[in-house]
Amino acid sequence: QVQLVESGGGLVQPGGSLRLSCVASGNVFSLYTMGWYRQAPGKQRELVARITSEGSTNYADSVKGRFTISRDNAKNTLYLQMNSLKPEDTAVYYCNARRFIFSKWYEYWGQGTQVTVSS
Repeated sequence: QVQLVESGGGLVQPGGSLRLSCVASGNVFSLYTMGWYRQAPGKQRELVARITSEGSTNYADSVKGRFTISRDNAKNTLYLQMNSLKPEDTAVYYCNARRFIFSKWYEYWGQGTQVTVSS
């Protein structure tokens, strides 16, 4: 079982920056692929960025060049640095952990943190 707790959301003006954090419980954080997802009102949850246990990353086209995902395995913490924020980035952001063990996916979600981009 992995518990995920996000923080760092808030209200920011267009063009501003925020850094989200996600702290994971347990001692196998480094083995999980970690990701940030978001869900805007009336829309489906979508992948924002993902980082594997080896450090490989991928991003949604809409955030490439503006967002950076990183992890600190010593602190069991996942980060999302968000720059040049746009109103369309407004959503609840969720932390995700997943790992494939013995032919089965294990997946966990945080409770979400609200990001609002507005002037």
